[in-house]
Amino acid sequence: MEYVEIFDTTLRDGEQVPGCKLDSKTKLIIAEQLDLLGVDVLEAGFPISSPGDFNSVEEISKLVKNATVCGLTRAVKKDIDVAAEALKYAVRPRIHTGIGTSEMHMRYKFNATPDQIIERAIAAVAHAKSYVEDVEFYAEDAGRTDNEFLARVCEAVIKAGATVLNIPDTTGYCLPEEYGAKMKYLKENVKGIEKARLSCHCHNDLGLATANSIAGVQHGARQIECTINGIGERAGNTSLEEVVMIMRQHPYLQLDTRINSKMLFGISQLVSESMAMPVQPNKAVVGANAFAHSSGIHQDGVIKKRETYEIMDPKDVGVTESAIVLTARSGRAALAYRAKNIGYELDKLQLDKVYQQFLVVADQKKEINDDDLPKIIEASNI
Repeated sequence: MEYVEIFDTTLRDGEQVPGCKLDSKTKLIIAEQLDLLGVDVLEAGFPISSPGDFNSVEEISKLVKNATVCGLTRAVKKDIDVAAEALKYAVRPRIHTGIGTSEMHMRYKFNATPDQIIERAIAAVAHAKSYVEDVEFYAEDAGRTDNEFLARVCEAVIKAGATVLNIPDTTGYCLPEEYGAKMKYLKENVKGIEKARLSCHCHNDLGLATANSIAGVQHGARQIECTINGIGERAGNTSLEEVVMIMRQHPYLQLDTRINSKMLFGISQLVSESMAMPVQPNKAVVGANAFAHSSGIHQDGVIKKRETYEIMDPKDVGVTESAIVLTARSGRAALAYRAKNIGYELDKLQLDKVYQQFLVVADQKKEINDDDLPKIIEASNI
């Protein structure tokens, strides 16, 4: 079993969502929970972006005792100086610096040649290395970067001292096969690759962030950059809870994380409430419906043996129990189960009569709750 490091960027990339700005006090509360959750790296912010962000990174650096605390920079000397200052109290500091490497970014964003981009990358990593031992380099838009050129960039920054290579699918464009192949290519073609850890940073523009991250670790990456609830720019980032539970539910991958999964549901709610970003009910792992069953066929199976329709034990992610939701699609087994929970033992004949009355009410209401059941049973004249 190999461990994949979890790099949480909820407080940096996740906070870039419009309307999700957090004050320093709330950031510290979330940071403390992320540290307890077991994330390996906590990206605390972009220190040069504002005095508030600088202060947050500095205070998080003082607070966090277990995780590496990371600050983001551009490939700009002043950015790196400011990040180093913000991280000076961290037990394990990391500077995260980089530059765009795709043809699109080089031509239109930087108006620079490939050789100039490599020079700037080397200079940024070398300068960061003068402050901290742990330097992560991001090749922005690596998903659309030519693999041969990307390998040249990676080789150059490893020589300059980079310890982690972030290969972002910045625009969420890659297919899992393409992203996995890119990681494989780098593992096989970058001289000195054994000195650095490959990292996945995937965006969800086409709904493939989780799939791409898993493909990345299947082909040699050993860090995933992700956020709680998958929040982030545009359609979001890779969802922390999804990649953690995918690896845990598929032991044949021989990959795992150090995350305490029983905290996932609680921290999901904390982030959702703090950022006023509701979690969609059908969200994998932590959504309100992730362990809820309303179809009669599914309910009957789950009541008999949970594993018939649930691949995860809800307790493993911090959810108390599965939910048997009564709707017009529910069957007799679910009705009997919920009735028993509130003290009604119904025999077969009684259940048949109550069920007919139940369907009448259920066709009029979206969901039948525990307050409705006694009334339905009484109206059945059993």
